[in-house]
Amino acid sequence: MDLITFKIILVVTLFAVSLGIAAYSTWGERKVAAALQDRIGPNRAGPFGLLQPLADGGKLFFKEGFIPTGADRFLFILGPSITMFIALITGAVIPWGQSINIGGDSFSLQVANIDVGVLFLIGMVSIGVYGMMIGGWASNNKYSLIGAIRASSQMISYELAMGLSLLSIIMMSSSLNLNTIVADQGSGKLWGLFEVDGFNWNILYQPLAFIIFFVAAMAETNRHPFDLPECESELVNGYMTEYSSMNFGMYMFGEYVNMFISNALIVVLFFGGFNYPGIGWVTDNWGENIASVLSIFAMLGKTIIGILIFMWIRWTIPRFRYDQLMHLGWKTLIPLALLNLVVTGAVILLFGA
Repeated sequence: MDLITFKIILVVTLFAVSLGIAAYSTWGERKVAAALQDRIGPNRAGPFGLLQPLADGGKLFFKEGFIPTGADRFLFILGPSITMFIALITGAVIPWGQSINIGGDSFSLQVANIDVGVLFLIGMVSIGVYGMMIGGWASNNKYSLIGAIRASSQMISYELAMGLSLLSIIMMSSSLNLNTIVADQGSGKLWGLFEVDGFNWNILYQPLAFIIFFVAAMAETNRHPFDLPECESELVNGYMTEYSSMNFGMYMFGEYVNMFISNALIVVLFFGGFNYPGIGWVTDNWGENIASVLSIFAMLGKTIIGILIFMWIRWTIPRFRYDQLMHLGWKTLIPLALLNLVVTGAVILLFGA
């Protein structure tokens, strides 16, 4: 198999997996909510309600789509398209597993291994706000516009804290390449004391950066308690108020794909990526392909755990007021991220680690 064929297969697989996980995240969220509220949850469409996402998707596909009078037709369609496109393209730079051997050739399970992968992700996240802002503006609805303004100010605020928390990881790895960041967490001396195999994760060195990044990721994906841009009790449905059919579906699925990719990025940066304890031993004794398959399961397993935690938080913590949300970003997370950056720099200078 040549490299181009493998990359095409990898892109199609990643596209299908992203949409599949996004679809079944809707089912998982309803099941998590039901468990926390002592209910059953979806149980009619298929066994255990497993066909519910297909039923919801079919409803959105066949539902009538309309564009409000006075709306900008081109921008109205462009808004959700940008959100969905940005959500899907960000997964291209994430390493999803250890390289796999096919016919004697080793292939990387990463669509695009670029040296500035971290900058690419931050750039894509920054562009994502345009999808919400354009959708709210194009709808010609004051509630949609207010929701879009809320979304843009919220995302810009928390991008700063997210970027500052990322700098400490970049300083430790001395690289913007996600593969290098993952490789650094797979070997070396844990806390500089003893050799480890696949468990030298950044969460053990940067717990504060992880907390800041985790909170900022929830705000960037508009997850509860940061869902102020679309809070139903105040803004009908925020920037999505005038959307129906698959235009609404692209916004909704874009958010769930964003949640999947955000948790995959958290795993890459803080939880060793596809590394797992004993990965080197498995590679040496069981072969590269078995180690690669296990690494894919490790990566997806960690990511799904993160998604479940996002859902758990949504149905546990009450929504913030908007002033509380902005104060948390500007007065708490950004100063903490700056403090963590200074401490990280001092430790690297003093101990060379």
